[in-house]
Amino acid sequence: MTISTPYEMMGGEQALHNLVDRFYFYMDTLPEAQGIRAIHQHDLSSAKEKLFKFLSGWLGGPDLFIEEFGHPMLRARHLPFQIGESERDQWMLCMTKALAELAMDSQLRINFQNALQHLATHMINHVPDQ
Repeated sequence: MTISTPYEMMGGEQALHNLVDRFYFYMDTLPEAQGIRAIHQHDLSSAKEKLFKFLSGWLGGPDLFIEEFGHPMLRARHLPFQIGESERDQWMLCMTKALAELAMDSQLRINFQNALQHLATHMINHVPDQ
């Protein structure tokens, strides 16, 4: 059997749960992530579940998010929140730290991180006044 999707290559469901758990651990505890944490609800369980389901399908695993919520429309879903470069960078800081803890091929990690950087940049919907 050939492993063909990033989802499988990173270790599947359990690895993805670990990544999401560590990501939200960092978001919840890093002082540098205060801004991004503030735009989330106090209880992160719903956010964890949605991120896990989204990443599952995005990485080539089961399309859990689409099955439950329909098309992700990520930018539209995030429009109620002011997301600028600072929030993007805080999100990426947490994700980069979480990714570093996951046992995976280094090239896969780089590719995944780059793809997430593009995705996070796409979420920017607020430019502060100069």
